[in-house]
Amino acid sequence: MKKLIYVLAISATTLAFQACNSGTKDAKETADSLNKTKDTTSNAMATGGIAVDQSDAEFATKAAVGGMAEVELGKLALTKTSNAQLKEFANMMVNDHGKANAELMAIAKMKNITLPGMVDEEHQKKMNDLQQKSGADFDKAYTDAMVDGHKSTLNLMNDEAKDGKDADIKAFASKTAPVVQTHLDMITKIQKTLK
Repeated sequence: MKKLIYVLAISATTLAFQACNSGTKDAKETADSLNKTKDTTSNAMATGGIAVDQSDAEFATKAAVGGMAEVELGKLALTKTSNAQLKEFANMMVNDHGKANAELMAIAKMKNITLPGMVDEEHQKKMNDLQQKSGADFDKAYTDAMVDGHKSTLNLMNDEAKDGKDADIKAFASKTAPVVQTHLDMITKIQKTLK
């Protein structure tokens, strides 16, 4: 028991030291690192272990970051656009991705997966760039970002639905993919009207 406490103390100290010295790590990378230390194949006794394969945990962190970004970008669009179609789409982003995020958080908690608490550097940069735009420039940039983001998210969901190992996470991806496809179809139509 003393050895276990000692190992936990060393692990916690190491993680705290790494967190303090890794100013370049973003939220997703930090969550992935924490999940690796919880990997059941190596040290379940010390960490409590995650209840899924590492690839499923990485999917969860990537999906969480993307979902949070969609909600935040949707909120931004609601304040910056006067385009009725984009406002409707942005509301859909806030609602649909908000629900999916809550569902993913519940699954992650059940599986002992650490999810990032904020968006990663890439999505933060996109938000900062969009914050600087207004009018038609904002509308076009937001729409382009949504098309690209939803293509990427659809691939992520379809890959996990096909290749995922955990039944709950795989079911989440299977259920979410058609919603993402609907979003992609809608934003692609809007994009064509803006050209």
